Amino acid sequence: MSSFTTILIANRGEIACRIIRSAHALGYRCVAVYSQADADAPHVGLADRAVMIGPPPVRESYLSVERLLAAAVAAGADAVHPGYGFLSENAGFAQACLDAGLVFIGPSPAAIDAMGNKAAAKRAMIAAGVPCIPGFQDSSDEAQHEDHLHAAALDVGFPLLIKAAAGGGGRGMRKVTSEAELAPAIRSARSEAASAFGSGELIIERAIVDGRHVEIQVFGDTHGHVIHLGERDCSVQRRHQKVVEESPSPAVDAALRERMGAAAVAAARTIDYVGAGTVEFMLDASGEFYFLEMNTRLQVEHPVTEFVTGLDLVELQLRVAAGEPLPLTQEQVQLTGHAIEVRLYAEDPYAGYLPQSGPIHAWQPASGVGVRIDHGIRAGQQISPYYDPMLAKVIAYGRNRDEARRRLVRALEQTVLLGVVHNKQFLADVIAHPVFAAGGATTRFLEQHLPDPPRPEPDARVWAVAAALWCSLGMVQPHAAWRSAGKASFPLELRAGDTLARLSIELHTDSTVSVGFAGPVKGATILLPPNPLTAQILHREGSVVRVRVDGVEETAHATIADGRLHLELRGVLGEFTEPAPRGAEAEAERGGGDGKLHAPTSGRIVEVKVAVGDRVRPGQTLVVLEAMKIENALAVGVSGTVAEIKVASGDQVPQGRLLLAVTPDEDPDAGGAKKAAVA
Repeated sequence: MSSFTTILIANRGEIACRIIRSAHALGYRCVAVYSQADADAPHVGLADRAVMIGPPPVRESYLSVERLLAAAVAAGADAVHPGYGFLSENAGFAQACLDAGLVFIGPSPAAIDAMGNKAAAKRAMIAAGVPCIPGFQDSSDEAQHEDHLHAAALDVGFPLLIKAAAGGGGRGMRKVTSEAELAPAIRSARSEAASAFGSGELIIERAIVDGRHVEIQVFGDTHGHVIHLGERDCSVQRRHQKVVEESPSPAVDAALRERMGAAAVAAARTIDYVGAGTVEFMLDASGEFYFLEMNTRLQVEHPVTEFVTGLDLVELQLRVAAGEPLPLTQEQVQLTGHAIEVRLYAEDPYAGYLPQSGPIHAWQPASGVGVRIDHGIRAGQQISPYYDPMLAKVIAYGRNRDEARRRLVRALEQTVLLGVVHNKQFLADVIAHPVFAAGGATTRFLEQHLPDPPRPEPDARVWAVAAALWCSLGMVQPHAAWRSAGKASFPLELRAGDTLARLSIELHTDSTVSVGFAGPVKGATILLPPNPLTAQILHREGSVVRVRVDGVEETAHATIADGRLHLELRGVLGEFTEPAPRGAEAEAERGGGDGKLHAPTSGRIVEVKVAVGDRVRPGQTLVVLEAMKIENALAVGVSGTVAEIKVASGDQVPQGRLLLAVTPDEDPDAGGAKKAAVA
């Protein structure tokens, strides 16, 4: 039996908070670690003790084994829980913990190492008789040469996936559909893999089109017992990263579950696995399944398994690490009901899922029967560009899948998040989509059904509520001229992004506001009402506002920050402000120009692909920017000559920074958009 009393959590955010809750329930003390960027993060205050481990970059803080071990010594920890991500699947870190006399709450270094490299793992699974996707997994130096990989890919056939052997999460992964795409995909995948995982080794797999991503939760103890806890369907993905997870899978029946579960347990037994792990499979349309990889850690999506099994997986991790046997056998595992989880990200799903950073002005997670929200954020917190963009996980449980799905949509609607740009409404649209509702989503769901989702734009009702709030929150200063005709009426201009509305406002003594439109809304095509709308703010508690518009009451979310009104109504987010005077606005427009490439978000410059004097074309990748672990290829919409370059590889840049400038060709047809685009 292993004995420990104080657990250092080598992680941050929602998973650190999640581990602390279960550890405290079992009577353990917890030590949080944090970077300078996370000094005010909730997980720091939730822990019994906390140690600052370095500056914001992960290699100087959360990925520093030396600093983590020093923090454990300083705080008196005798065990380490790695969470997920960061060093959770790093065999060297696990061994370093053991060498320092700490209990590592996870599998052995040997088990991590056995599954840490996709090529080695596939070779081991093939030897163990676990079905694997046809592909190429030779790790030798000769085999990893680009020419050899090119030849191997032609043998595998298209479509195929190139993957980083040392990593996961969609990083270092490229889908290739033709030979013409192959060489640049190999180079790009290798570059991203080397940057993210310190290894440029690649494997190649046949791409299963219209398949399902189904994974099996396994658990092993130190007494030789290994069981599985059913499956999770993680098919809805963007950029090979999971967006929605659910248990059980709509595509798996009892017989298939037994077969997949047996294969997953066999995989775990092959490496003497202890603790929580996940064996991931691809399931094709015929019902055949193939091994993808094994994650030797707790998964982000573990709450859906907890809902349907009634088990606390973190508690099981702690008990197994303490040497206790698993409390149930395979025959005692029962799946009841259905659970669905979505990942709430700081990203813009209407601009290529571009990661976002910025302040959280309001945060109020939903609650209710069958609803759980795991998070590690708070109002007033600044979301930095240094870490994964996931803010929270919203999970709903029901007696059946449709009940869980309905509860999840409502939970998203009731969750208040204002400030940093996020994907909440996009998630609600995914869950409400008829194909998802029918259980038919495959890994191509977003590509097929929501390839380029339109950004929800404020309609007349939203503009009316914005105007009423603008007046009621004191953003309009009274002026004597308004009452010259015996009534309080005045013009008001509001801007939301690139959209401008010219409104006519009339204030009434009963606190209602008549909102008319003095002309079309510039920058948007909306149906304008023939008569003014009557809006009234009925009640406001924090950022939750009850409004009535033309006799219909509903709830909006709103707050004022930095002179701007942040409003959400019916899934539409708007950041409303009064525009600058027209003279200043025109001057600002003259200051811009075709060919200026600005950083669309804060991040690190990975590569500048051009030099001053180079000729470029529209859409050509000029700069690669990494933001929140995702590489973004940046281009301009004009052809011309690179005139100046303001950044170099390795630079950390804020959102809006000028990266480079292209002098456009004189031919007006050669140009296009003024704004930089994500290629």
